[in-house]
Amino acid sequence: MVTRLIFHTVLLFSLFLLFSGHNSPGGGFSGGLVAGLALTVRYLAGGRYELAEAAPVGAGTVLGAGLAVSVGSGVLGLLLSGRVLESVKVNLWLPLIGDFYLVTSLFFDIGVYLVVVGLVLDILRSLGAEVDRHVEAAGEPARGLAVQREGEAS
Repeated sequence: MVTRLIFHTVLLFSLFLLFSGHNSPGGGFSGGLVAGLALTVRYLAGGRYELAEAAPVGAGTVLGAGLAVSVGSGVLGLLLSGRVLESVKVNLWLPLIGDFYLVTSLFFDIGVYLVVVGLVLDILRSLGAEVDRHVEAAGEPARGLAVQREGEAS
């Protein structure tokens, strides 16, 4: 129960690290590690069923999206400034917000964040699935499966 309560708070902290990393400590890698730790704690508390509830998207999809965003930020720097991965400031305007700017290095950090989270998901699902199989083979039903069976019985 406590894991479910703190999970979203830890994810928000990881996003804070991601977005504050350009001008202070943090960034995509450290934010991704914190998000990965939140997923790991959720897995340790409830097994693969709890992890599937917390992250219903596949690990390969998250990894691929992260690589695409990182490469896209490099190409964007190449198109706007003539150099790969050069940080470029893009001025934008939105009706309710007004003038603001985005830096292309933020998109690279978002890509790194997604790659790290996808890697942690892949590790938890591949290595953790083997642990769950051993537990089920030993005759002890997994926690999520036992809860599911209780729901079917009532």
